[in-house]
Amino acid sequence: MSKSLKIILEIVLAAVIVLLAWLIISSVQKPVKFNKELDARSQVAVQRLKDIRTLQVAFKSAYGRFSPTLDSLKMFYESGKMDITMQIGSNDDSIAVANTEAIKKANKKLNPAQMTAKLREAYEQGQKVVFSETTQIPVKDTLFTSRPDFCIDSLYYIPFSGKQKVEMESAIKTVSGVQVPLFEARMPYKALCKGMDNQLRINKDAECEDQNRYKGLQVGSVSAPNNNAGNWE
Repeated sequence: MSKSLKIILEIVLAAVIVLLAWLIISSVQKPVKFNKELDARSQVAVQRLKDIRTLQVAFKSAYGRFSPTLDSLKMFYESGKMDITMQIGSNDDSIAVANTEAIKKANKKLNPAQMTAKLREAYEQGQKVVFSETTQIPVKDTLFTSRPDFCIDSLYYIPFSGKQKVEMESAIKTVSGVQVPLFEARMPYKALCKGMDNQLRINKDAECEDQNRYKGLQVGSVSAPNNNAGNWE
């Protein structure tokens, strides 16, 4: 073998070794990068699902059921009202408690609304009393006020999916003889991982299936009460 041919073979062998090393490193790094990107996307998705849950809980407090659609949730946020209960006075204040009991005893025939009005009158006259009153305020002035970047329209879509819509439904199920309102909102990994390595996404779905878990992110459940928990919690 000539010296020049030997040098060429050594160069080719070195190139093959470098290529193999790169392929090995790349194959190891691909799932690491995939999981890192999925974690970042999931943070955005989870916040969106938490916002949907917050609105659904407020919707239920107003109507006794969960909203079946994101359109009605949006309408509730933009034009709906919700009850806010405020307590006046403190139960730790013995004078306030005594005054309240005296007023209640002297006005036994009043209904709850009239009694609250009577206690409010006493409070405005300077007496120490303890009572709660409920007022209605716009949902938009109550929820998400600390987040100036909050956008109700964003709740429609699964982030990073090219505007694929969040899957949501509600139901009323009978549990132990009691009718229980339920809802769930879902973001499948197939949509959340759009543009990412498809085989690794398929592997993620298979992993969830093996663990009998939803193949994506989900909050609430229409199958059984779960206290509106998210499957990331």
